[in-house]
Amino acid sequence: TLFKQAIKQSSTRSNCQTVPSTDTTDKNKILITILLCVEYEARTGRTCKPPPQATRRKNFEFEPLSTTALILEDRPSNLPAKSIEEALRHRQEYDEMVAEAKKREIKEAHKRKRIMKERFKQEENIASAMVIWINEILPNWEGMRTTRRVRELWWQGLPPSVRGKVWSLAIGNELNITHELYEIFLSRAKERWKSFSETNSENDVEDAGVSVADREASLELIKLDISRTFPSFYIFQKGGPYHDLLHSVLGAYTCYRPDVGYVQGMSFIAAVLILNLEEADAFIAFANLLNKPCQLAFFRVDHSMMLKYFAAFEVFFEENLPKLFLHFKSYSLTPDIYLIDWIFTLYSKSLPLDLACRVWDVFCRDGEEFLFRTGLGILRLYEDILLQMDFIHIAQFLTKLPEDITSEKLFSCIAAIQMQNSNKKWAQVS
Repeated sequence: TLFKQAIKQSSTRSNCQTVPSTDTTDKNKILITILLCVEYEARTGRTCKPPPQATRRKNFEFEPLSTTALILEDRPSNLPAKSIEEALRHRQEYDEMVAEAKKREIKEAHKRKRIMKERFKQEENIASAMVIWINEILPNWEGMRTTRRVRELWWQGLPPSVRGKVWSLAIGNELNITHELYEIFLSRAKERWKSFSETNSENDVEDAGVSVADREASLELIKLDISRTFPSFYIFQKGGPYHDLLHSVLGAYTCYRPDVGYVQGMSFIAAVLILNLEEADAFIAFANLLNKPCQLAFFRVDHSMMLKYFAAFEVFFEENLPKLFLHFKSYSLTPDIYLIDWIFTLYSKSLPLDLACRVWDVFCRDGEEFLFRTGLGILRLYEDILLQMDFIHIAQFLTKLPEDITSEKLFSCIAAIQMQNSNKKWAQVS
């Protein structure tokens, strides 16, 4: 037989060795080979070596996804061959690795299934809420907006299909801006752009951009900021579908409010509105939103008002998170270091867009108080981490928040924040 021929060929060699079968599930062949070797040695007193495979195992019955299966390979010819015990051990280790990989795959599959189930449930809830908003709430807006049922539904997040409409209604139009008025200021902005292009005097534009007497010249500064707005989406960059719209809304506002001009951060607010509203409606909401006391104070850089807001924030910071408050105080870390960017962009730059929109939902319901409550919610969410950091690392962390922040966790922390101090509410403190 082939086995007897192999024994005869290997009779002068001193070691009894074997190679595991290429069949990853069949160990019987190895065991039979071992028994035959033992029987031969007992009968002849000579050592044996079972026949090597004609070629080293180069082809798997499956294509390995990593180097895991290399443990089953023979050693190169210039190295000592594996012993039977080592080959069996490698086979066992390989089977254990495969079993562990299968466990991980099953776990990941269950996780994906759970996520899909949650997403499907969320979509069902959104669809159900959309019907309520469209058929019941919006037709009776003034009578229902302050009811407990609507406020609870509002807290859960607005369906994307009605978000823009609800935002517009909640922000209001105290400035009485019309679509026609928007077109007038947009035309003025285009004339200014044309004038800038013809003169091609960038230095003059930059000088004028910081001049109190001519804030409209900050139109040119908008171009630079637009390229930094949601850069990962590419939709607002030059050539993107929303680039010109964003440019138009910001340009028209700069001409409409030359006393404010363009301030860095405005582009993020305008961009979020453009994603949820038609162009003219986005401008109307944008102008009215920036006319609110808090936004006006920040965008006009009213230092005295800003300090009042920061002081009010610290009152509730100490009340809700006393340990973290003292930690910040020990490093002289003041709210302006992290709050300014959050307030300027209404969290649209700091949080994932879908989460930022949900913050906007409740901000439109509760007003400026919710902006500062959200800030405290973020601090509460990361309190344990922040307590381990020094000044520099805290500032860096709060400037660039983790990308894996979820709405469930954040809103759970926001809900735990109490905006009441010594029986005084936010409006009384601020």
